[in-house]
Amino acid sequence: MTFTKKILLLGSGELGREFTISAKRLGAQVIACDAYDDAPAMQVADACEIFSMLDGDRLRAVIEKHQPGLVVPEVEAIRTEILAEMEAEGYDIIPSARATQLTMNRDAIRDVAAQELGLTTSRYHYAESFAEVASAAADIGLPLVIKPVMSSSGKGQSKVDSEDGLETAWKYAVANMRGDRARVIVEQFVDFDYEITLLTISTRDGVLFCPPIGHRQERGDYQESWQPAAMTDSALAIARDMARKVVDNLCGGGKGWGLFGVEFFVTKAGEVIFSELSPRPHDTGMVTLIGQNLSEFDLHARAILGLPIPHIALTATASASAVILADRESENFAFTGIGDALALGREGAEVDVRIFGKPVTRPYRRMGVALATGADSDAARELAKRAADAVKIIFDE
Repeated sequence: MTFTKKILLLGSGELGREFTISAKRLGAQVIACDAYDDAPAMQVADACEIFSMLDGDRLRAVIEKHQPGLVVPEVEAIRTEILAEMEAEGYDIIPSARATQLTMNRDAIRDVAAQELGLTTSRYHYAESFAEVASAAADIGLPLVIKPVMSSSGKGQSKVDSEDGLETAWKYAVANMRGDRARVIVEQFVDFDYEITLLTISTRDGVLFCPPIGHRQERGDYQESWQPAAMTDSALAIARDMARKVVDNLCGGGKGWGLFGVEFFVTKAGEVIFSELSPRPHDTGMVTLIGQNLSEFDLHARAILGLPIPHIALTATASASAVILADRESENFAFTGIGDALALGREGAEVDVRIFGKPVTRPYRRMGVALATGADSDAARELAKRAADAVKIIFDE
């Protein structure tokens, strides 16, 4: 069997780095692209290009220069209309230009889920001015959540409990959006019992699922995740059905292989509510680096290359991840305590650490992740948190 070997990776963060490693293990050549030099994926790729993917002319020029067999987006801030044009010219966009256009914008994918497919979602409105935000809040009621229609890792997202906080939340969302659209989604705050990521893989042999991943967020950004998440069989079946419907919609006509991170809220009453979808490996899915036979990055690489995925299985009773965060901006830093973190591992409870290789720190920026296994999810989470706390970032001021 033959498969495409040249991949143009649009975005080179920590997820792109792990994907690059997985793809290269399968014989692929990866050209990593990002807006800054020495991005994580560039450090392990075969070649790199440095440019803003919001520059449509440059994006087209880079694709034409490298003539990739696969174009794989890893970030949200991309001129997706250029990808649609390139797909029409014969380039293979992963998972497809339509899927990329829809999922890069929260408004587009929410409309598909809620209006076209009839999935259960929270109540929501869009707003392009503070007056529209205030009107949406009056209709939906408080508390609510405001976030940009285009952003990543929770940037620009905030929960609003009173009318006094609406304008601040609007300004915060606009200041932290990706792309050039000053548009936000104002949505009902769901009083959920827990939230999950259901990694859903569209493959040559049909749609596959990983065991559900639980996660906890702060400031709209993931802090820890664990697998498997405890949920009833009925709730899992509902989540899988909804994930399959939206992925099938995005991958219609036999196109669109790849891994999707589909997020759901689950209420105390057992109601499953669709939240968001990413057409690529998901940050909460980094837990699969220690707890599955094939990580989410291995699965994405196999799927887009048209390779078989015979089975997906957990290799530990439970596993967890915990982020390692910076607390300031700096270009001069180093890590200490990695050995102390790894020493926490023992028989029946493994520990691993992944440092992402980002060249600059910023407050709350993810610089690495600690991974652990355990007898149950609580034990794995506790060990992953201890390992993450053991790793310190020291700054040369």
